[in-house]
Amino acid sequence: MALGSPLFRSALVFTLPVRQRRRVLFADLVSTAVFPLAITGSTAVVPEVTARLPGADGLGPWIVLAYNGLFAAALLLAGVIADRTARTGFFAAGNLVVAVTGVLSAFAPDLASLVALRAVAGVGAAMCAAGGSSMILGVYPPEERRRVYGYMGAVLGSSLALGPIVAQGLMAVGGWPLVFVVPAAVSGLAVLATLGLPALRSPEVPDDFDLAGAVLFGVTIAAAVTALGLGPGSGVPWWGPGALVVVAVAGGVWLVRVERRAADPAIPVDLLRIPAYRAYALSTGAFMGILVVGLAVLPQLGAVQGLGSGAAAVMLSLLTVPSTLFPLLAARLARRWARPLVACGLFACAAAALVLQLTGHPAALLCAAGVIGLCLGLTEGVPDGQALKYVPYQRGGAGAALFGTVRMSLETCTLAAATGVMAALGPASGMAVAGAVCLLAGVVVRRSVPSRDA
Repeated sequence: MALGSPLFRSALVFTLPVRQRRRVLFADLVSTAVFPLAITGSTAVVPEVTARLPGADGLGPWIVLAYNGLFAAALLLAGVIADRTARTGFFAAGNLVVAVTGVLSAFAPDLASLVALRAVAGVGAAMCAAGGSSMILGVYPPEERRRVYGYMGAVLGSSLALGPIVAQGLMAVGGWPLVFVVPAAVSGLAVLATLGLPALRSPEVPDDFDLAGAVLFGVTIAAAVTALGLGPGSGVPWWGPGALVVVAVAGGVWLVRVERRAADPAIPVDLLRIPAYRAYALSTGAFMGILVVGLAVLPQLGAVQGLGSGAAAVMLSLLTVPSTLFPLLAARLARRWARPLVACGLFACAAAALVLQLTGHPAALLCAAGVIGLCLGLTEGVPDGQALKYVPYQRGGAGAALFGTVRMSLETCTLAAATGVMAALGPASGMAVAGAVCLLAGVVVRRSVPSRDA
């Protein structure tokens, strides 16, 4: 039976009362809010922590890199395990790891200890993401997932937009330790929200477990993501990223050999064969790529044009605030116009990036930020909901983890490429890179997603 067929999409899910399903959704929404704050908070505290804690200054960037790398490494393995165990318990355990490591991070005696704790927190975050998706796909049928991922988009967008502000506010109130303690408390709330919920253990668990494939995949992705994160200005000698690239290439080659021989491969390649799943994964990575590049580039362009702090704040608000306002509207629009909504959003982002190559006028900067922000807000959560309707509940964790891995990989590659091009050609060229990725993703969505899914 084809994975994209209507019969496959109607696969049975766990039947829960409405109140319990809402508790599952609430727990996952609370946990989802932690992830962007963990990233922006860790990034914000790097200078202060490096100055205050003993240890080599070169360890500072690894507070963020260790978290991102271990998150990427553990995501697929966490998804496979979540589908094979009690989903609720696995999700709660991940949040507990995030909570405990967050509290311990506030009392870290040195930089090395803090980096180690952030690495463990990255594993916990992967468990949260995979376990939460596995729960959601297990209790909500495909026809309800657009609405659910609309809520997800609203929470994620709000957290992304407010994360830097919240991090700076926490540092002003209680110093850098508070930036780790508050997300830990929120993760603790997610744990409490799962108390009394059913375990959601699938009765259909294959006997074989491709542990080697899942671990190799994690090592390959972690090495690649970390190598790309060690760009110019990281203070790491060139041979550091070079060695990681060698590890990533060797791991990829070995992974292909292992997966070809596995009876039940860890990587759900059959999902990647679905054009719509693949296209929507590409699109969400492109959107996140132009967001992170825009957050880095637009302030630089504004400074060149002499924009004051007030105008710069307005520009960044135009880029981020729509993601807090429009995701629920986006979920409604996606019921009938998902494909044109996503494709037009990608093309509009590419056009905004093109305008910035032609002029750096302050009005153009504000308009570009507004257009990109509006496109991000009106598509937040839409690609996720559209792609994951092809994933059966028995493989919800693995399917969502693979989707997240594609998104993170493309986002990281886009930022790395933009950073390299900017070093040679200037800030505006970074937006050109991100715009080109959006253009490519828009073409793929337009050609690959069937019109009946629009």
